[in-house]
Amino acid sequence: MQHGPAVRRRKLGAELRALRTSAGLTSGQAARLVGWHQSKVSRIETGTSGVKPADVRLLLDAYAVADTQLRELLMVLAGSEDSGGRHHWWHAYRGVLPPTYRDFISLESQAGAMRTLETTVVPGLLQTPEYARAVTKAAVEGLSEDRLDTLVEVRLARQDVLRADPPLELSAVLDEAVLRREVGGPGVMARQLDRLVEAARLPQVRLQVLPFAAGAHIGVTGPFVIFSFLRTSDLDVVVLDHLTSSLYLERKEDLQAYSEAFNALQVHALSPEDSLDFIAGTAAGA
Repeated sequence: MQHGPAVRRRKLGAELRALRTSAGLTSGQAARLVGWHQSKVSRIETGTSGVKPADVRLLLDAYAVADTQLRELLMVLAGSEDSGGRHHWWHAYRGVLPPTYRDFISLESQAGAMRTLETTVVPGLLQTPEYARAVTKAAVEGLSEDRLDTLVEVRLARQDVLRADPPLELSAVLDEAVLRREVGGPGVMARQLDRLVEAARLPQVRLQVLPFAAGAHIGVTGPFVIFSFLRTSDLDVVVLDHLTSSLYLERKEDLQAYSEAFNALQVHALSPEDSLDFIAGTAAGA
């Protein structure tokens, strides 16, 4: 288990190593092509040192990588802007957001798909401003109003990934407790449930409810997120959130275990259509 930056360095390095191998080059040959020492290529490929976007571009050119989407993904992982020139907006909040949260946002912004199990609260990407404020205030005690406003602002800014082109594909399984737990009062909760109904109708969002009637399930151990990168599965990662930190699982066996767990949860959950009816019914009774 690693923190996010280490995971990204290692995954970026592993992908660059695979591309070098596919190009039929040794690390020494690659280093000579770009005018480096072999040790620099080795450090980048093992993730033991960071790499600048300009260095990644040099390597991709040396390996004759023509796939523009793959190039952009690897460049963004190295800290570059995306193709639309949008810089990493969360950098403006360095003094407010802990590194693990900034890194989560980074992964979320770069991923092509996100699968999440939520057992207590509505996923951040689907929260209303009022709900986000109530959740943040409850989760972090002693916040000043200014800091609280900033954290809610960040939560709402994250939701832009669902409106991007192409948008992030979100698949979420929500335990029924998420719908039943009254956050922020009846009015706030009613509007949040209405928001979920709207979100469930979006083509890039798949919502399923796991009702209490399903009994014990594999997700009782806690929520998790799986980020997938459409151009290469080697960059996929599982994120487990804890009170003071996040853990990142990158081993293939971990990814397989959590993917299988999510698939099992989807089987036991209500269908998207029945889930929409369930959420609407809960909203009507709220």
